[in-house]
Amino acid sequence: MNHPAPVEICYDNMRFLITHNPTIAMLPKFTEELKSYGVTTLVRVCDATYDKALVENCGIRVLDLPYTDGAPPPDDLVDDWLNLLKTKFREEPGSCVAVHCVAGLGRKRRGAFNTKQLLFLGQYQPKTRNRSRSRFKDSTVHCCIQ
Repeated sequence: MNHPAPVEICYDNMRFLITHNPTIAMLPKFTEELKSYGVTTLVRVCDATYDKALVENCGIRVLDLPYTDGAPPPDDLVDDWLNLLKTKFREEPGSCVAVHCVAGLGRKRRGAFNTKQLLFLGQYQPKTRNRSRSRFKDSTVHCCIQ
């Protein structure tokens, strides 16, 4: 099965790679592609479909922040995502964070975002600066961002 090429998004000192959800057979090629973009962190926003150890053995940290397909992310997940980015780009400016869901790059097509997701984006307001704890499913992550 052919997958679309990943899409790189750059903003200030942040780089993101939006990619497809790899099959187990494509995992070696997938990790090589991630490394070619300098990805050091991969975030899965869907249920796991492959063993993250296979990616982590290639030097890429994998974090799971899953939420229901087609729904907006819950507040605690948004907090975890923002905390990850604050820490990541403060410690490694210019580094690249890859993200994928089950449908992955298929989300680029017209009409891919549903009404609930568009309403969430339109109504999103950043929280005031307060201390929030990260709740990553990766037990090795322990951070607080102020």
